[in-house]
Amino acid sequence: MKISARNVLKGTIKAIEIGVVNAEVVIEVAPGLEMTSIITKTSCKNLGLALGNEVYAIVKATNVMIGID
Repeated sequence: MKISARNVLKGTIKAIEIGVVNAEVVIEVAPGLEMTSIITKTSCKNLGLALGNEVYAIVKATNVMIGID
């Protein structure tokens, strides 16, 4: 797989919540560090995503926001 995005994090699927249209996929990218992705239900099915699968979280964004309390 070759892609232009530079932010690629390999991880393991820890949870999948299937909704009517979308799926929420939680990926553990490091011990205790998780990322959540919202993808279509169809994409989840087409990729054959399941708990424990090794996947890549690919982040392509022009902005990273920072917030404080």
